[in-house]
Amino acid sequence: MTQARRVAATGNPAFDKIESLLRVLVGNKASDLHLRAGQPPLLRSSGEIGPIPNEPAISSEEIDAMLNTVMLEQNRVEFKELNDTDFAHEIPGVARFRGNALRERRGTGAVFRAVPASVVTVEEMGISQEVQRLCHLTKGLVLVTGPTGSGKSTTLCALIDLINRTRSDHVITIEDPIEFVHESKKCLITQRHVGVHTSSFRHALRAALREDPDIVLVGELRDLETVSMAIETAETGHLVFGTVHTSTAVSTVDRIIDQFPPDRQAQIRVMLSESLKGVISQVLCKKIGGGRVAAREILLSTPSVSNLIREGKTFQLPSVLQTSRRLGMVTMNDALIELVDQKLVEPQEAYLKATDKTGILHMLKQRGKDISFADVEDAKSAGAEKDAPAKPAGRTAPAR
Repeated sequence: MTQARRVAATGNPAFDKIESLLRVLVGNKASDLHLRAGQPPLLRSSGEIGPIPNEPAISSEEIDAMLNTVMLEQNRVEFKELNDTDFAHEIPGVARFRGNALRERRGTGAVFRAVPASVVTVEEMGISQEVQRLCHLTKGLVLVTGPTGSGKSTTLCALIDLINRTRSDHVITIEDPIEFVHESKKCLITQRHVGVHTSSFRHALRAALREDPDIVLVGELRDLETVSMAIETAETGHLVFGTVHTSTAVSTVDRIIDQFPPDRQAQIRVMLSESLKGVISQVLCKKIGGGRVAAREILLSTPSVSNLIREGKTFQLPSVLQTSRRLGMVTMNDALIELVDQKLVEPQEAYLKATDKTGILHMLKQRGKDISFADVEDAKSAGAEKDAPAKPAGRTAPAR
């Protein structure tokens, strides 16, 4: 691991220190820098956290001083009032960083996530042609989902870049904070930072409808009102991209509908059945040899998918996913097993990242892989179902 090195001094020791640590983050190709009082700075690399060699423990006061040099005034005020704030910082020519400041038991802490200085392309990320085709739609809702740190922002960045290279439209992004900076190519790009350029996702999304957009990216669909407005925006002739913190494509549909009161759910099912064009659910897996690679579950809109959403039969969507591979749909287990087949990911890593443990074990057994690492009950179930097809996770059928 590369140690911190001196950079050109600015006369502000705290600023010089944080920039030096951020350069180490980039130099080690790590994803995150963690600062905690009483501990040395730590990096997350290939999913694992470890200290930067020869770096002494830092105090809460030192972290405060470093943060004050890279946060905007509104972030300092928010941090003082709420003890949490999100912000962005950039080292020109090196990278941008998404920062989070927090208070915890030992004092002030912070996390910085590296965002590549250059925009990542769909070609570099290996995003399928079926997903790329979603970028050519004129209206509809496209969701990218997954747990925190699963690369959702990077995938959205690649999709917006594809639009920017191939369409002559107006793209509005609403983010907290802005991570990837998109320079206008064929498109007019308007990027807004929540808390800096607008008060909230809801306010910015409502305002966007008066700003002549063709495509709107909502960094996070956090609450019922934002979700409702995103669906309405898609219905009124705009292409809307957004993220949701769900682990599977099927659970994403359920989560959106379940946010609404029971008396509105039938209406939302109809609206969603017409507007939802695709769900990309992803996880990041440790690669053999270092680094990480995304596994993506892909649900695309078809007449059968729309009908199941409209009729409240989302528990049948896993079957559609399984039988629609020719249309470009992919179950998470299929995505994971493909990474194993390509020798990019170890079988155990695929098992750990799968939501359908029994199904992935069955697929691994079919390929003659050792599954001794598996939970006893999972392995037993996989053996009992060796003739049954893999079953993606999703809402279970209601009792009859």
